[in-house]
Amino acid sequence: MVLVHEWGHFIVAKSFGVRVDIFSIGFGTRLWGWKRGDTDYRISALPLGGYVKMAGDNPLEDRKGDPNEFLSKPRWQRVLIALAGPGMNILLSIILVAGIYMKGSKQPAFLDRPMVLAGVLQDSSAQKAGLAAGDHVIKVGGVSDPTWDRAQLELMSTLPGHSISLVVDRNGQEFSTSVTASASIEDVFGYTNDRLLISAVSPGTPAELSGLQAGDEVLKVNGIALANGAEFPPIVEKSQSQPLDLEILRGDRTLHLTVRPAQVNVGSGAPRWQIGVMRTGELVDRRLSFGSAIVESIGMNALMGRQIAFVVVELFRGHMSLKQLEGPLGIAKESGRAARQGLSELLSLMAMIGVNLAVLNLLPIPPLDGGHILMLFIEGTMRRDLSVRIKERFVTVSMVFLLLVFAIVMYNDVLRLIPHH
Repeated sequence: MVLVHEWGHFIVAKSFGVRVDIFSIGFGTRLWGWKRGDTDYRISALPLGGYVKMAGDNPLEDRKGDPNEFLSKPRWQRVLIALAGPGMNILLSIILVAGIYMKGSKQPAFLDRPMVLAGVLQDSSAQKAGLAAGDHVIKVGGVSDPTWDRAQLELMSTLPGHSISLVVDRNGQEFSTSVTASASIEDVFGYTNDRLLISAVSPGTPAELSGLQAGDEVLKVNGIALANGAEFPPIVEKSQSQPLDLEILRGDRTLHLTVRPAQVNVGSGAPRWQIGVMRTGELVDRRLSFGSAIVESIGMNALMGRQIAFVVVELFRGHMSLKQLEGPLGIAKESGRAARQGLSELLSLMAMIGVNLAVLNLLPIPPLDGGHILMLFIEGTMRRDLSVRIKERFVTVSMVFLLLVFAIVMYNDVLRLIPHH
């Protein structure tokens, strides 16, 4: 993803006649590479990013004023060169996600259904909004006759804590209400009829000790049939340490298993009662045509971009902690996990990282691309260059800020590798 980002800068700079001296993956000491034309293509010692060194791109260094120097080019060309890196990341992310949609993947079967509620969770946003079992949501935001998939997109594009307007049909009578957005579609809209399938069982947990296996379908809990898997976690939480009788469908056999929940510290808030499974509903294969895949991919990348921008804003407002960010070690760990789960999961992670690179590089902080664009905008407004002294202070303060953030993120990465964290 870094390679693609830097290639964007490189190719647009070359197209405007800027001489590129170095194209490096990594920082620091040159380990290996080759020189072709004016450019030294290299791999450097610190694998924490990359850079393109253009002739005359540093206002603090002496320049010859040659026409092939970066600072000799018109400001609009320099802005396009700065935008090219994030732009290439976004373009590649759109291609990757579109490819996933075209290849096809397992998707929840209920996503293509109309929004008819089988129930709502206790104390959820849906219940507080007055929604109940049997309701038919006929409008979400400005979208009429929404499917669950469309409602999920509306939820993803709404900032947490903000409201989503609904129009609901209850026994032929329509009424309007609004729900507060959160991370869970079941919390916001309620749930539809669906199966409860066990997708994974964690080693050493009550679920494994009871004999539960991936692929099992939970039909009943303590003799009560479940309309949706969303009903299961509240039942487990309410039972605390009391045993639960599960009626299981395994292949063509029906089994009864007894499982006793255990209290688990999930890392935030009070400990929760869990049995140690990952659940899913009924899944179907979903494959899109090229045109539909591109449209869906653009929408999905826009949503990812909005979510990343929201996180950045909340960090600066102090509503989120830097402890929630992950650095190179976290990315390496997630890359390994995604690769083990399959190509689609790995490509999805690559797309997310690409959008992260694009959005974060557009922050107005030198030496990020957004910082260069900001200074060019200020100079364009003033119709003269800023003094070298002002630029130097701007860059110094920004670099100290970025290094502090990087140090905190790396510290948190290391802490996560320690078992008790």
